[in-house]
Amino acid sequence: MKPEIQKIFQIQTQKEFNKLALQVFRYQYDNVLVYQEFCNYLHKNKENVKQIEDIPFIPISFFKSHQVIAQDQKETLIFTSSGTTGAITSQHLVSNVSIYLQSFSSGFAQFYGNIENYAILALLPSYLEREGSSLVYMVNELITKSNNPHSGFYLHNYQELIEKLEKLDQENQDVILFGVTYALLDVLEIKKLNLKNTIIIETGGMKGKRKELIKPELHEILSNGFGVTHIHSEYGMTEMLSQAYSHQNGIFECVPWLQILIRDPENPLEYLENEKTGGINVIDLANINSCSFIATQDLGKKYNNNTFEVLGRFDNSDIRGCNLMIQ
Repeated sequence: MKPEIQKIFQIQTQKEFNKLALQVFRYQYDNVLVYQEFCNYLHKNKENVKQIEDIPFIPISFFKSHQVIAQDQKETLIFTSSGTTGAITSQHLVSNVSIYLQSFSSGFAQFYGNIENYAILALLPSYLEREGSSLVYMVNELITKSNNPHSGFYLHNYQELIEKLEKLDQENQDVILFGVTYALLDVLEIKKLNLKNTIIIETGGMKGKRKELIKPELHEILSNGFGVTHIHSEYGMTEMLSQAYSHQNGIFECVPWLQILIRDPENPLEYLENEKTGGINVIDLANINSCSFIATQDLGKKYNNNTFEVLGRFDNSDIRGCNLMIQ
């Protein structure tokens, strides 16, 4: 039986999360045929999966090679990943976009409060220049929900953005600026700022435009350049419908319906204890009509309070997605 989506967004305890995760697994095993085939290959099924650690996680590459969607669903929207010219990109077939809307809206409210308190600015040129970006979809909705006449996208008009940031700062308007990493650095080459009322959320990625930097160095450059105390980050990807946010130091917190496990790089069916580096497995219960259990190509650590850190990517993995800087 398919779990009620509203129960997923009402999770308050680990026990509730575990119970719903197993229900989602059983539904997806029955209805997402490529996932069922993958589970059967590992000799996993509804009878012998008793706890979260028993659940198989499909490699994220399946979203490039297969249609990952429940057979009782039909896509109404397709999100695609970025990639180099000619590269095969991931496709996330979304059957119910209202679930995505509820997921990112509720997540934003949890971390930042009422959207109408902010002007939402977006500097996402590499995302705007292609079709199918889930990040652009999310930020566009946040811009609309902010109901602020100053909210909007910027492409390569850096000087205009600088003037807007300074004007809003002088007016004591709270601002959130979503920015792809290389473009934020481009802005700082034009002018160093000293913003008192602005939150910078870097969404990651040099996109081949600049040399990759370790995250502490990058955040120090951005903090000094924009005049802010901390740089925030967003962790999400094409294949997910939920996000984690970091308010400082690259330590991410999850919404209640999103959790990660750290898999052993030498044995992907085993999990590591906290503060050990391994592969990030994502459980995104909002992604109920596709697959909620994804083995990413990211390396990270999990900490005792359910927070986590992204440390880079596995070798021989194409650079793509949000917040995937090499450390």
